[in-house]
Amino acid sequence: MTIPAYTDLMLPLLQIAGSDGPTRVRDHLEHLGDEFGLEGAERSELLLSGQQTVLSNRAHWAVTYMVKAGLLERSKRGVFAVTDEGRAVLAKNPTAITLDMLSAYASFRDFREGKGGGTSPGQSALSEAEKAGATEQGTPEDRINAAVTELHAEVQEELLERVLQAEPVFFEHLILKLMAAMGYGGAGESRHLGKSHDGGVDGIIYEDPLGLDVVYLQAKRYASGNTIGVEQIRSFAGSLDERGATKGVFVTTSQFAAGATQYAERSPKRLILIDGDELTDLLVRYGVGVRTFHAIELKRVDADFFDAEE
Repeated sequence: MTIPAYTDLMLPLLQIAGSDGPTRVRDHLEHLGDEFGLEGAERSELLLSGQQTVLSNRAHWAVTYMVKAGLLERSKRGVFAVTDEGRAVLAKNPTAITLDMLSAYASFRDFREGKGGGTSPGQSALSEAEKAGATEQGTPEDRINAAVTELHAEVQEELLERVLQAEPVFFEHLILKLMAAMGYGGAGESRHLGKSHDGGVDGIIYEDPLGLDVVYLQAKRYASGNTIGVEQIRSFAGSLDERGATKGVFVTTSQFAAGATQYAERSPKRLILIDGDELTDLLVRYGVGVRTFHAIELKRVDADFFDAEE
């Protein structure tokens, strides 16, 4: 037998969740191997990274896709459980769960296509990769780019989930670490003000050792769909006025209303707004809260080497 595709693993995993309650992928890999008649070598076959088996990786992606469609939910890290919609699907006794079936759900289409407002982090990038022809029929480079983009989208989603589960003060410190990783405050220092006496700001970045150039930070940890309105940006600008400041960065895990963005653009101050999508992209780009788990070096023929005259 060959190792099943992740789509082949979706129905068995949905059935497991429907009968066992909240569970983990790792607890069912042996059962899945038995169900698909896998030999020992197939069960233990590793990805190129050498850090995860192919079967485990595909099972985790099967769960991820069903979570995006709303058939499963994650109650905590590594644990998945069936939803009411997942039970409704099982009640129909399907012979398989396919991508076409998942595409009937708007949440899954949004994840795959990046449509509509309030999209999840990474969705727009994934959409661009797909629009560029990065499908099974695309070139090897197209497929590599699509796979990397999809992996990044999943990392961004997980980052946002972890931030939303952490304490508010953690988020404030995270933003200071991100600013430092981006090079701000390198010549001076940054300082967390604390939530009880912040006076409308959560942190300060001194861009030079003498503190002649100061950037104030505000961090609002909101769930997706809770939009930051113009009043909150106006209030933040007022906090800068009280301090005689002209630079401010407002970061949220959600989104900004159009009025808030327009106000920041028209303000005589330098106001930078960072939403959840851009935040997670920056965290990945500057290596904050993430780490490289696998690197692949690709080779191509050096045409100049063969074309050079002897």
